[in-house]
Amino acid sequence: MGLTKTDQFSTKQNRLAAVAKALGHPARVAILEYLAKTNACVCGDIVDVLPLSQATVSQHLRALKNAGLINGEIEGTSVCYCIDEKGWTEAREMMSGFLTTIQKCC
Repeated sequence: MGLTKTDQFSTKQNRLAAVAKALGHPARVAILEYLAKTNACVCGDIVDVLPLSQATVSQHLRALKNAGLINGEIEGTSVCYCIDEKGWTEAREMMSGFLTTIQKCC
């Protein structure tokens, strides 16, 4: 496996890249929109609203959780997901700050 050299970049750069990567798939955006709209923890409903298999939805949920954008809590035999407010606020501030610091050059 090749070296990614992420250790040669700042923590802030790595965090922003992780959030951008998590947001880089339309299924993940759809999951976040659904969770934000329901404003509650959601267990099995996510699979019902997406044209994807359970396994694929689980992979996307894991990516969003690893990026700190959602929380997953075990309830019985299932995992319920909701927006991680702290992670979401951090991501919004990072993206906003990044997008406003780039100046038009041409």
